[in-house]
Amino acid sequence: MAYKLTKERTRKIIEILKRTYPDVKTALHARNPLELLISTILSAQCTDERVNQVTATLFKQLRTAKDFAGVPLSRLEEMIRPTGYYRNKAKSIKACCQALLERHDGRVPDNMEALVQLPGIGRKTANVILGSAFGIPGIVVDTHVKRVSQRIGLTKENDPVKIEFDLMTLIPKKDWIDFSHQMIWHGRALCTARKPKCPECPLRERCDYGRKTI
Repeated sequence: MAYKLTKERTRKIIEILKRTYPDVKTALHARNPLELLISTILSAQCTDERVNQVTATLFKQLRTAKDFAGVPLSRLEEMIRPTGYYRNKAKSIKACCQALLERHDGRVPDNMEALVQLPGIGRKTANVILGSAFGIPGIVVDTHVKRVSQRIGLTKENDPVKIEFDLMTLIPKKDWIDFSHQMIWHGRALCTARKPKCPECPLRERCDYGRKTI
């Protein structure tokens, strides 16, 4: 029989995640909101480790929205090539930074409405920026959060936005930022897409998926 989704069960899940991943934050290296925005765009279909390797050099040469908007497309493509899908990413970065210049004086806005109006920025990226750069609560739904949320029964949805709103109704707002990081780290460390490490998982007793695999 499947576990019922109750407030008590959700509270226990949050407590376990807090104990397991007590000091979590984004793995992307960024010193300011613009660097985090660029890094998050580059992280699509790429590991954070590879992104950090690329941005270590990139951010020494390009520092402002004006720099990114003005750099020749071919040069930017070459600089970010190791992250994959570099042509599309380069176009998104330049268009986004041009919009920042035109609409926000080159600054990254600190609200969801303005962020999602920028080229190449969806709710996931916006929530990363709001939480990690500005400390504004939001739930990031990436592939890890989606997978873990479905497996432990916090949502039955497949659409990331619907999953985000399901989680927002279950998780206290004060925990949204940390919960997102904890779920991402859990998805990377234990609840992997292939061969999840269910016997080692601290959530296994509250997870239908884990119970079936042990």
